Amino acid sequence: MSARNSIRADQQRELPTYEGPYYVVFNAAGGWDTTYLMDPKGKGGINRLYEEGDILTHGAHRFAPNANHKEGGLSNEEFFTEFGNELLVFNGLDYSVNNHAPCSRYMATGKLDSLAYPTFAALVAACQGPACPLSFLTFGNYSATGNLVAMSRVPYLPSLNRIANADSIEGNVRSPYHDDFALNRIEQALADRRTDRNLKHLPRRERAENMLYAAQLNSKSLARVTPHVPKEVPKQRLAQQAEIALASFKAGVCVSANLSIGQFDSHANNDKDQMKLIPELLEGIAYVLHRAEELQIREKLVVIAQSEMGRTPTYNKGDGKDHWSIGSIMFLGPGIRGNRVIGETDDGQFAVPLNPRRLKTDPEHGLRVRPEHIHFALRELAEIADHDYSCQFPLAIKEDETLQGLWEVVA
Repeated sequence: MSARNSIRADQQRELPTYEGPYYVVFNAAGGWDTTYLMDPKGKGGINRLYEEGDILTHGAHRFAPNANHKEGGLSNEEFFTEFGNELLVFNGLDYSVNNHAPCSRYMATGKLDSLAYPTFAALVAACQGPACPLSFLTFGNYSATGNLVAMSRVPYLPSLNRIANADSIEGNVRSPYHDDFALNRIEQALADRRTDRNLKHLPRRERAENMLYAAQLNSKSLARVTPHVPKEVPKQRLAQQAEIALASFKAGVCVSANLSIGQFDSHANNDKDQMKLIPELLEGIAYVLHRAEELQIREKLVVIAQSEMGRTPTYNKGDGKDHWSIGSIMFLGPGIRGNRVIGETDDGQFAVPLNPRRLKTDPEHGLRVRPEHIHFALRELAEIADHDYSCQFPLAIKEDETLQGLWEVVA
């Protein structure tokens, strides 16, 4: 084969399939009440639905009982019973501020004082799958990319079908705009133009032709999504987002997805709102894990569940709770040792400092763990801590402040 034909054959291939790991970040937008989930407080008026003696346990986990109070969704009892052995919970995370915009940015990127930093989901997509057509999917919440990777928004499952079958009318594979013969001729012409070294083009034309060729490659790769799109659209809002992300993961065209549900900002009627939303969130996490198992990608799926703040340990005059700068975060997936709870808050719901070496509380000499410490550990988990893109956005964590063995049991 001649050099020219070799180049042509190489360029006519589809983009490579990304085979994991995949990352899903669940955002409880508005600020969840952790005392009704993974950091129960049954005393001092912090909650009105259960007493100290009602707090439940499963393995290492302590959680609030809510099966008798939830409005639909999945109860804490069901969630921790099924997933507790795989789940790592971190309590006592110090957000440092309690306003939505800076908290959302801080929790998503690990950097409070910059608008330029990418979210973890965007950063890991840029590092591990920059050529994927839908490398970073987002469904809301803070989604900055640091100009490292394209941000993809696919709001509905029918939209995914249209994107995956761009050469078909309304995404219907039975109604193509061109038959296979015409498509092959188009691809051949594009390949010929790209491999003809004798042609000289102006920069604008060269850029346009490159974009056209890239679009053609992306279109062929996105067609792999079609077999994994369910015929029926689920009713739950997180499940709808999840199906788009999981089909894209399975097709090898996506690295990370930023899933989100809002309305957690319960300044009024805290208990009623949280008992509706927390079970909905847990049901969404369970849906992702069950569907990932059906698609045979669960063992490659890293799940992060977070919120930009917590709720105050006291109620206001409207039976609500206001913004609180202390909260929790949950993790599950490959490389993460489950059935563990690290960190804690005291009876007043204030963060207790942590010894970062031993991952044990140390009120006198410990570290107040903030989002940058978590993000540095996440970069290590994803094996991108030393990647050039990560180095462009340093987190400035001192060596003695790194959370040693966060993902594994420390000897």
